[in-house]
Amino acid sequence: MADKETKDEITEKQSLSQTKVKFEVYGEEMIEKEVKSSGNSGRIYLPPNWVGHIVKIIKVE
Repeated sequence: MADKETKDEITEKQSLSQTKVKFEVYGEEMIEKEVKSSGNSGRIYLPPNWVGHIVKIIKVE
């Protein structure tokens, strides 16, 4: 049976997940948008010419 995490371990993991990190990404185009609510999820609309291409989403705040 796995050990239960202590409160300190959980708090440490939460603070680590909120630490900012630097990403270096090479690409062709960038758009900055705000995520809008969509049911139980979020949504970002992108240009139709991006359909079929691979994108990377980075939460910046």
